[in-house]
Amino acid sequence: MKKDIYTLGIESSCDETSVSVVKNGREVLSNVIHSQIDIHKQFGGVVPEIASRNHVEAISTVTKEALEIAGITFSEIDAICPTYGPGLVGALLVGVAYAKALAYALDKPLVGVNHIEGHIAANYITHPKLQPPFLCLVVSGGHTHLVYIKDYTEFEILARTRDDAIGEAFDKVARVIGLQYPGGPKIDKLAKEGEANINLPHTYFENSLDFSFSGIKTAILNLYHKNPEVNKADLCASFEKTVVDMLLTNTKKALQELHIKKLAIAGGVSANPYIREGFLKMGQEEKIEVFYPELKLCTDNAAMIASAGYYHFIKGNASDLSLNAVPNLKI
Repeated sequence: MKKDIYTLGIESSCDETSVSVVKNGREVLSNVIHSQIDIHKQFGGVVPEIASRNHVEAISTVTKEALEIAGITFSEIDAICPTYGPGLVGALLVGVAYAKALAYALDKPLVGVNHIEGHIAANYITHPKLQPPFLCLVVSGGHTHLVYIKDYTEFEILARTRDDAIGEAFDKVARVIGLQYPGGPKIDKLAKEGEANINLPHTYFENSLDFSFSGIKTAILNLYHKNPEVNKADLCASFEKTVVDMLLTNTKKALQELHIKKLAIAGGVSANPYIREGFLKMGQEEKIEVFYPELKLCTDNAAMIASAGYYHFIKGNASDLSLNAVPNLKI
């Protein structure tokens, strides 16, 4: 009889301390998230040193809680899977060091996980029947990628942003017009009260599916400084529509080039309702299956890390105790 495999995911790449126990890569037994949003809100963004210190304070307690909720002990865990990049180096180091100590003390396999692979794997939890190959659009605070998922641990980057990630653009635009951090939810809420009636630049590249969001950010900065009385709701609605149009255009081209009919969306910005609606509409028009993680799995969490770690573990892709944080890790 095949043994169930339990992976312990540890996520500390930014300002969430999260630990999760996942069974066979898709069944979440626990997913505890200790968020620091309220701490960093007063600074208008994440302060790396403060984030690291809070991870140190929280990680042991969060791990204990995750095991208690899952109803299992350390001895039943098959692999310990920390995020080792990309992210804030100090924050990553807390999770990696803690995972290495656990792996050494418990004599358990250590499996380092790429944070972006984790976001992709969040879709496996929400959609248990989803299997590669498929195209994934990763949209988060630090990344905007089009990734061809050839297999569970085999990826090809088709496109990326050449400057700001889409989440960065949301936060910077929000800051310009006086909205609090985090900017994405604030912009989306205000956009619902406005109309997309302001013409903003769309950026595309010849013979490339890459993205660029610096132009629209600069356009809004200049427009707002010249006319601070501009309707903020209309500006937010116009910004959302423009960036989603850019995402849709390049994603549709990628799907056509690959001749693929399955698209997953991943990352914190995938929680944005306007983005979800736009891609679901495109899916209906183009006869494309569109997959999203449930909302609680869109933002940083350890369940997605445990899921991604499971697929590396069963492939034999273990790490050794020299594993280190890699803040600029590529997929």
